[in-house]
Amino acid sequence: MVDRLRNTTVETLPTDLAVFPLPGALLLPGGQMPLNIFEPRYLNMIEDALGRGRLIGMIQPFAEKDERQIPNSTALYEVGCIGRIIQFTEAGGGRYVITLQGVCRFRVAEELASIDGYRRIRPDCTPYLSDLEVETLASDDALEDRESLLAAMSRYFVLKGIEADIESIKDAPDGVLVTSLAMSCPFDPGEKQALLECANTLERGRLLTSMFEFAFHETGTPSSDVRQ
Repeated sequence: MVDRLRNTTVETLPTDLAVFPLPGALLLPGGQMPLNIFEPRYLNMIEDALGRGRLIGMIQPFAEKDERQIPNSTALYEVGCIGRIIQFTEAGGGRYVITLQGVCRFRVAEELASIDGYRRIRPDCTPYLSDLEVETLASDDALEDRESLLAAMSRYFVLKGIEADIESIKDAPDGVLVTSLAMSCPFDPGEKQALLECANTLERGRLLTSMFEFAFHETGTPSSDVRQ
């Protein structure tokens, strides 16, 4: 079943939000994330969300020794992203297969009482209302040095053994390119969080380039030694 994507405005943003803590899972505004739901508490969460605007929050549990923790919190980073369920399928074994589309980032203002085993928060979207202004990722052309990003990406893919259609990736608009790379590359949770918290595509593109280049220094492999 496919849901027609509805416009989200400041007035329709939720005042309470079910959250799905998932390490290493990065959802960005405009990006799409497939999820396979099988735990009973998250099955309950999806069923409830389908009747309440189809919105849930994706957020990471923070890693130990990461300084960007919420004081006295048991698990969550401070910033996540609201996703709308745009596709929903009942699969075998009582599972749900869904696709989320990123809507707007949020800060955790307060954690609320859980319902049916899943966690809920009061989101503060105020710092990220500009996420609602970009109609499509395809219209978001904001990279200052696209060629450097693409060159670093190609070398990173070779270094990590990632197989991809490089030419198709190179043809993508800036917003699509940056969002897809940030969400799909195998960065650690702290790096994913840093990408989420970037102000915009321009800043996120700069950070991606730096992260690709850092991978060579971390392994002791000069980037010039990695053939594209």
